Amino acid sequence: MNIKLKILFSILMITALVFGFIHVYFPADNYSFERLHIFLFNLCTGGTILLYYTQGRVKVSKTVSSFFLGSLIYAFSAFFKIYPITILISVPLFILVEKIRIQKFSLFPILFFKFKEPVSEKFHQASLLCLSMGIVMAGLVILNNEYFKFVTMEKLTLNTFFLGFSFPLSLITLSLVFSMLKKIEGSSIKVLMEVCFWTITLGVIIFFIFILFEKFIPQIFVTFALFMAVVTVFYLYLKFADKIQQKLFLTSGIGFLILTAISGIAYIFLQMSAEYDPQRVKWLLHMHVFASLYGWNLCGLSIICRFDDFPIKLHSPTVIFIHWLTAIVLAPLGIFYGWFAIIAIIGYSFITLTLFFSSNSRKIADE
Repeated sequence: MNIKLKILFSILMITALVFGFIHVYFPADNYSFERLHIFLFNLCTGGTILLYYTQGRVKVSKTVSSFFLGSLIYAFSAFFKIYPITILISVPLFILVEKIRIQKFSLFPILFFKFKEPVSEKFHQASLLCLSMGIVMAGLVILNNEYFKFVTMEKLTLNTFFLGFSFPLSLITLSLVFSMLKKIEGSSIKVLMEVCFWTITLGVIIFFIFILFEKFIPQIFVTFALFMAVVTVFYLYLKFADKIQQKLFLTSGIGFLILTAISGIAYIFLQMSAEYDPQRVKWLLHMHVFASLYGWNLCGLSIICRFDDFPIKLHSPTVIFIHWLTAIVLAPLGIFYGWFAIIAIIGYSFITLTLFFSSNSRKIADE
């Protein structure tokens, strides 16, 4: 990825986090800065990187550029609640994602049902499908809630569905993880890899449905299944993946994913308790979101953006420590205390700029 793209995406990621804290200093009842924060990170930055990575070209295509510009219009129109524009722009965004998916794979995802196909490719196609489906579903929710009102449900809101845009990033990161396990694709362990794929992809969909219907007990069972699948992925990755620098970052990323599974289970149990107070457990929910977005997903996106550059010149354990400190301590505290928000933005900027712009040690050696 060229330097201009790295600058663009790093600025967008940092800007997204800033919007996540704006309400701490400038409360606004009419607008949800959290919504803009999620859209800028997941849809605008993450979605564009996903499509760029899928095409595998050095130069950004017109299709990817069009998606990026359209996603910005989508994000800001949804933020300002200009929903007719949001709905209209959803159509070309869906078409652009599907165009790239079909060019890379096929119209129907028959790849999912072929045992001999690499699991990494299955996760890759699932991430693209999840992105296009997320755009369609968010559009339908807007149509229902703002115009037709066919269905009335407490959880059927755009603020619930925009979180779904993090799933494509999670799935493409898992694709990277499994791409490093290709050497065991031909062994009996392939069955376990397939089980992980289906458990994770179907699990997140089923879990989302249970959230909509507010079914807490089934949520626990699905979350536990997802937790076991992630732990299995972690074991396979530690045991069989090659020892390269990307492995250290992705191992840290899977650690974030395990943390989100644990915090998710804990949050569901707290919701079920008689003394449940949303304000008292707000910190746990924010830690869950930050660990997912700026922990797990950032690991995947940074590796995609620097995929051809590794090994890069940085002290990995130090960066990983600051990454964890920022994502699970400073950023959640920043929601409640303004000074922590500033420190979190500084810490996150350091992490992002280090991951995107640290020099390539191979190039230094060649010089």
